[in-house]
Amino acid sequence: MKITGAEGLIKSLICEGVDTVFGYPGGQIIAVYDKLYDYQNEINHILVRHEQGAIHAAQGYARSSGKTGVVIVTSGPGATNVVTGLGDALMDSTPLVVITGQVSTAFLGTDAFQETDVVAVTQQLTKWAVQIRRPEDIPGAVARAFYIASSGRPGPVVLDIAKDAQFGLTEWSHEQCRFIRSYNPTPEIPEEDINEIAGILNNAERPLILAGHGITIANAEHSLLEVAEKGNIPVATTLLGRANLPFSHPLHKGMLGMHGNIGPNIATNKADVILALGMRFDDRITGDVSKYAPQAKIIHVDIDPSELNKIVRASKSVHGDAGKLLASILPLMQYRDRKEWLALFDKCDTTEISEVISHELHPDKEEMNMGEVIDVVSEMAPADTICVTDVGQNQMFAARYFRCRSPRSFISSGGLGTMGFGLPAAIGAKIGAEKRPVVLFVGDGGLQMTIQELGTIMTYNVDVKIVLLNNSFLGNVRQWQELFFNARFSQTQMHNPDFVRLASAYGIAGEDVTDRSMLSDAVKRMFEHDGAYLMNVRVDAKDMIFPMIPAGGVVDRILLNPTTKFSI
Repeated sequence: MKITGAEGLIKSLICEGVDTVFGYPGGQIIAVYDKLYDYQNEINHILVRHEQGAIHAAQGYARSSGKTGVVIVTSGPGATNVVTGLGDALMDSTPLVVITGQVSTAFLGTDAFQETDVVAVTQQLTKWAVQIRRPEDIPGAVARAFYIASSGRPGPVVLDIAKDAQFGLTEWSHEQCRFIRSYNPTPEIPEEDINEIAGILNNAERPLILAGHGITIANAEHSLLEVAEKGNIPVATTLLGRANLPFSHPLHKGMLGMHGNIGPNIATNKADVILALGMRFDDRITGDVSKYAPQAKIIHVDIDPSELNKIVRASKSVHGDAGKLLASILPLMQYRDRKEWLALFDKCDTTEISEVISHELHPDKEEMNMGEVIDVVSEMAPADTICVTDVGQNQMFAARYFRCRSPRSFISSGGLGTMGFGLPAAIGAKIGAEKRPVVLFVGDGGLQMTIQELGTIMTYNVDVKIVLLNNSFLGNVRQWQELFFNARFSQTQMHNPDFVRLASAYGIAGEDVTDRSMLSDAVKRMFEHDGAYLMNVRVDAKDMIFPMIPAGGVVDRILLNPTTKFSI
């Protein structure tokens, strides 16, 4: 019995294990939505308020659940509205299958109503983008899309389906894809490399592990912990790797990079061996590459061969899965004391606590700081809470002061730095991990970029706790303006609405927190409330995120405040 291509698409999604999709209907995808009506018991569709909200929600879903996120939108503006999310997902290795409608094949190239060359627009922002013009090609394309999106270094795939392919009839069958010729997403790591790496680490005096997002993707958090403990090796994480080790573990030495902890940045330029796992050595990590890790033998392990030796020249490059590498070297690891090496981090921590953290968490002023707010929220949050951030100062403060205690508990826009990511990503994260609490830290600028998704929260009763760090400024840009542009605050001050009343219009409870004495009780009410909650916290507009390595600076020359530098 023949079925339409649209129905075949839905049935193929079900065969791939899809239970949730995020989307927005329109004329060139209406046939798919019509058939989706018949499969409501198998697939939960989340109707967002904007297509950008759909793709960021799918990212949050993928990052919290470990599954592939799915988006369905129409052609033209529906398709172009997901482009930012595609770029974000590609840079942050998030598996997505994005399905776009397209005009009928007879109208392709005629500038028909809402026609856009989606494949041309998205090819540079995806692992694979293809246009489907025949109904019989849909199942194979879907199978291939899910395999490509989720294997190797994950990323987004676009299926652009012509309208006549959706309406056309075909005999349907679906077989999952497990192999594509010339595509080897999970190469084997040679045994000699495993033995060599273990030997280098065992003989190192000052080893340091840099753990990136690839550890999370590989579900290798436990293997990382075992290797670190067996070798007594300190671990630093990238921004997206914040949840790779429990916050309180003694070998977890904090975050790398521009606003990272002092210890890891100082240690980078003193280490004799660096094992970099599933991370890109982006500019926010390295600063001045010519002066990065001058004493270290760098071992770089990444599933994406294009990242190897792209920015930092490694002494040894390994194309492979970071989790498999860790599991393989674990039996070979040997414990070493390394008291002097670990004492360096303690020395740096002492300075950071006295010169930065104590002033941030216990400010001697009336206005609240972002760090102290996040610290209180973190202290009261359940242990399995997922922290989602937007982009800006709220993001950096959350990365520094929210204490991640379980895997997949930190979700943020890393590579692209997309303001507006936070709210829809938090919605998707909660839907992807419905039994875990989700708290969003967001600034007043970023919230207003996708604020319409409060309507999605209202419709589906998504229990997201929103901590709005409201300083009436685009805080991160303001900080740069003050430090590097003579305090010329050009177009960074915000004139904001009454956010609590606005949330109330969507049926979302909330309150204003204007004084430090109100904070703890407000946080308690937020977590005890059954349902979404918005806590609008007035924070100091002049608050700055430190430590800071200025862009292009050297990683061991660190600003503790606007006038004080630290270096060992």
